[in-house]
Amino acid sequence: MLALARWIMRGTPQAIAAAALTALVPWLFWFSAAVAGLVTLRRGMTTAAPVLLAAALPAGWWWMQGDSVPLASILLVTLMATVLRSRMRWSEALIVGSVVCMALVQLGIFVPAGGTAPLLAELRQSSSEVASMLDQLSAQGVDTELMATLVIGGATGLVVLLAGIACLALARSWQAGLYNPGGFREEFHALKLSRKQLLLLVGLMALGMVLAVPAASLLAWVPLLVAGVALVHGFIGLKGMSGFWLVGFYALLLTTWPTILIVLLLALVDTFADFRGRLTRSD
Repeated sequence: MLALARWIMRGTPQAIAAAALTALVPWLFWFSAAVAGLVTLRRGMTTAAPVLLAAALPAGWWWMQGDSVPLASILLVTLMATVLRSRMRWSEALIVGSVVCMALVQLGIFVPAGGTAPLLAELRQSSSEVASMLDQLSAQGVDTELMATLVIGGATGLVVLLAGIACLALARSWQAGLYNPGGFREEFHALKLSRKQLLLLVGLMALGMVLAVPAASLLAWVPLLVAGVALVHGFIGLKGMSGFWLVGFYALLLTTWPTILIVLLLALVDTFADFRGRLTRSD
């Protein structure tokens, strides 16, 4: 992939072609987002504007077809790349991305154009058990359409945010591989949230619960999760452990909820304890 990234960075025409073509192909929008992120990280938003436009036009066409995810992902990655380039802090880019995704979910960007009523009708027809469950919820006074809207919008927003972070990491790794070998590894291994940033995230969660904004409570923990993942990477790197430990870690992270909770807790404690700093000093 690094060879492809090198070709993309040869000039704006190559970057425009890569961004436009991959945004047009279903399920390759993530590559287009990474291309836009790479050019933004290296050359800045002004120079990257034609590449962003080339990626946004096909993604906008997908939006008109009812799929808002490609365009939202491309714009989100570009925004986070702009913050990362200017501030040089992953934590700030993650928080900005989370807040933007909260706003998108709250605005209903990820809800189907016709609403959730047609989807619920299809589910009722396809399964009598689902129909019975929905009827029971309605009898209990639950607005099933609102519930479906929150679930679909929140789940899609979470996927977009996580995919956007992954695309930004891919773009940053390309940039490091081309211009600063080893830089991304060092940068990611050092990622942690400051106490003020942690307090901000806790405040967003609390505000979401008080104001009945589920998106805030759902997405505010994502930067903390990424910081926890970075902590594990940093620990394994400092100890010189085999890469198989990372394979096992990700297998657990993707398949078990307790692992996610443990990672969140470790990141929370690390904000105050600075495990990697202590480990470095002890060595």
